[in-house]
Amino acid sequence: MKVLVLNCGSSSIKFQLFNMEDATVLTKGIVEKIGLEDSFVKLECNGRKEKFNYDVPEHTKGIEHILELLVSEDYGTIESHDEIDAVGHRVAHGGEKFGESVLIDQQVASEIDQLSTLAPLHNPNNLKGIRAIEKLLPSVQQVAVFDTAFHQTMPAYAYMYGLPYEMYEKHRVRRYGFHGTSHRYVAEEACKHLNVNIEDQRIITCHLGNGASITAIDHGQSVDTSMGLTPVEGLIMGTRSGDLDLGAFTFIMEKENLDIQQANTLINKKSGMLGVTGVSPDMREIREEAAKGNKRAELGLQMYDYRVKKYIGAYTAAMGGVDLIVFTGGVGENDYETREGSLRGLEYLGVEFDPGKNDGVKGEQKVITTDNSKVTAMIVPTNEELVIARDTQRIIEGKNQTQ
Repeated sequence: MKVLVLNCGSSSIKFQLFNMEDATVLTKGIVEKIGLEDSFVKLECNGRKEKFNYDVPEHTKGIEHILELLVSEDYGTIESHDEIDAVGHRVAHGGEKFGESVLIDQQVASEIDQLSTLAPLHNPNNLKGIRAIEKLLPSVQQVAVFDTAFHQTMPAYAYMYGLPYEMYEKHRVRRYGFHGTSHRYVAEEACKHLNVNIEDQRIITCHLGNGASITAIDHGQSVDTSMGLTPVEGLIMGTRSGDLDLGAFTFIMEKENLDIQQANTLINKKSGMLGVTGVSPDMREIREEAAKGNKRAELGLQMYDYRVKKYIGAYTAAMGGVDLIVFTGGVGENDYETREGSLRGLEYLGVEFDPGKNDGVKGEQKVITTDNSKVTAMIVPTNEELVIARDTQRIIEGKNQTQ
């Protein structure tokens, strides 16, 4: 089976074509700057990397370019679109309706559209990819894989907010969490690497990137996660504020005379590491400035590590202990100083950090605690696209077997 995975953002489309016989990637790439004059497609296949300057006014045209490249004489890895057996889509928000990946039909597409009120920046764009495939490959089955689905096992006392209960009844305001496919994948991969049963483990997964979240996984199920109704809550991120006193938020809105859109921009795009340091949302650039003695850069790094450490401690308490801590995401996989800063001082939990195993390690699956450590900490590179491809294969094959 060959599965095309699509991740449609507001101005980009990430894509990978998998051969599920051995889970290899035949082609991958990204369409960028959709709707802008300088739009382009980056493609990786057969050991080659290419860039094509295409006119991409909207998502359907971008997916047309992807499909053309997949069968092109010079860059194609399949001979015909008939070889694409299914398309798997990343969908940001599944609300309370979707606790697992599902086959897409018109009812599911309609519900994804309705959930756009909870994810106005994400679900509409995810739906554009679904509609584009309906138009371009009408006979191909599609599967939706939700960022929120893995977290639907959280108990009510973990996902409810201290607001009037009617806010939940009327608007479904509650914690949903995101990065679910990543948290699930790295937890499973870590347990495979260590040859332990995930159902016997208390795991804390740290997905640290420009967007960042931490999840408590108790015996294979998500029981709490740092992101909330939206991806703003929780850790300090590249440009998102993370946890914030709502009184401070309304105070700023009043003093700065901000409307709702301006306030939303403030906490989503102007805050986090960018806002604190005044340097960049990129940890590499912040570290360069900190090394030069930039005090705000130093402060930002200290705040980042502290917030990660604090959530690890909180989730250890929530689960009555921890057996395994996993780092993933662009920062978690590649920034060894963040990993060290987050784990130092957790000796009382049984974490014996090993700097020799950690220093300089980037993008490698590896244990970074001592052999005698009661709690294992490790790095696991994430692969959300593979999770989407696997779920798509499972659902399509299961459907075909019942027909």
